[in-house]
Amino acid sequence: MTFVSVIVPCFNEEKTIGLLLDALCMQTYPLEKMEVVVADGLSTDGTRQAIADFQQAHPQLMVRVVENPARHIPAGLNAALRAARGEVIVRMDAHAVPARDYVARCVADLQAGKGENVGGVWQIESGGQGWLARSIAAAAAHPLGVGDARYRLNSPAGEVDTVPFGAYQRTLFDRLGGFDETLLSNEDYELNARIRQQGGRIYLDPTIRSIYFARSSLSALARQYLRYGFWKWQMLRRYPKTLRWRQALPPLFVLGVIGLAVLALFLPLARMALAAGLALYSLILLAGSLPVALRKKDLRLMLGVALAIATMHFSWGSGFLWSALRSVIKKS
Repeated sequence: MTFVSVIVPCFNEEKTIGLLLDALCMQTYPLEKMEVVVADGLSTDGTRQAIADFQQAHPQLMVRVVENPARHIPAGLNAALRAARGEVIVRMDAHAVPARDYVARCVADLQAGKGENVGGVWQIESGGQGWLARSIAAAAAHPLGVGDARYRLNSPAGEVDTVPFGAYQRTLFDRLGGFDETLLSNEDYELNARIRQQGGRIYLDPTIRSIYFARSSLSALARQYLRYGFWKWQMLRRYPKTLRWRQALPPLFVLGVIGLAVLALFLPLARMALAAGLALYSLILLAGSLPVALRKKDLRLMLGVALAIATMHFSWGSGFLWSALRSVIKKS
């Protein structure tokens, strides 16, 4: 039977690392054919102790820790990859809880030749308490927030542009190299772009499922999406053909708002257009959030989901535009 290495980049995840390790220990795949390699970015909380406690309580699952002094996700993934012994590599996240058959289904799909990278869908849950945290989790799975990102929308099986927490044959990294450490985010998408350039496929299997814990505050959500947008531009400079419509809309929207705001300083018509545009945008978000609020029987979510989606749009678009502007300034 194929030996599997689950690689996990980690930094200050004492609240969730135990949930991940417990879920991996409960996998239907034989534990003697699995190992977990955690690349820790020199955590300053109780993460290392939580891992040590798990190792002592569950010796049946091999868990090893390697250092990631760079503290960046792609550097951590590569550090774990170098230490991994498996023929199959499953990339996991310390914010996630995989279903019990996660590893087994990944291995089966790889062996069936369904793709060079196979993965599944997210069930996004709140990362904190309160109605705003629940709103953020709902927004992270809402079409207005994530467009056509199929792994967030329970889409049917098939070829896609990316999946979360992919599974790969080890030989893939021997051919293509590891994760790009010059990209501090979007490293998975960049690897997928290289796979597709070589004629490979990214395969989404909706029976492969995991729970992902969303950010618990708007400020944390804003930082996350600023980072996503910033590094997306850096990746698109290398792979411009990978741009999707869902990724182009936020920077265009933010650019339009900025442009109208500048013109509004001088032109009354621009002030009217800006006010009308923002009012229409707000109404669309509130209308899109209403079904979520009704379904969950909490009208506060109508406002919360709208705020979370707006935070995602403005943060992602601003990060993208700032990254593009920096590139232009550097070049000039």
